[in-house]
Amino acid sequence: MAEAARISVAPASAGRWADFEKLMGKRGGAGGCWCMLWRLSHADFEAGKGAANRKAIKAIFESGTPPGLIAYDGGEPVGWCSIAPRTELPRLKSTRVLKPIDDQPVWSVTCFLIKRSHRRRGVSVALLRAAEDFVRRQGGTIIEGYPIEPAKSAYPDTFAWTGLASAFRKAGFEEKARRSETRPIMRRTL
Repeated sequence: MAEAARISVAPASAGRWADFEKLMGKRGGAGGCWCMLWRLSHADFEAGKGAANRKAIKAIFESGTPPGLIAYDGGEPVGWCSIAPRTELPRLKSTRVLKPIDDQPVWSVTCFLIKRSHRRRGVSVALLRAAEDFVRRQGGTIIEGYPIEPAKSAYPDTFAWTGLASAFRKAGFEEKARRSETRPIMRRTL
């Protein structure tokens, strides 16, 4: 079992595509998502489930701009988080609950995928802490996330793909808004 101290994190560059594919599995994450949910309009996302979404995220990997971060336990990919400027995530524009809280330019952490064997081991927190350095190197100053804060303690891991509020808090994020009982908007200013 991995401990957070053994986890290393790297930007999801083109050379790490095979590691990302391995994490996503044959289905491409959650039913062909390939972590494109926030990057496409609803219609384009639904039409692209599977192969088209895979092709779209691969193009982002190959563009030279990493679409996220990959966590490793030794050489084994064990976690992923998607991160990009909010302006590059059109689906965030259409959600009332997650609408912007101000006009500050933010980088958004929108998705996580943690290998089953490494869940509840601090991988999400390690990814969030690495996101700070990543955003700082890109010239960003604010990171925002949209985790779930389950009303019940027994919450299925697979439904926590936007992260858990507790992990964001451990990584130093603060709640800045809450328009839904279970969906805080969390921020970290660098």
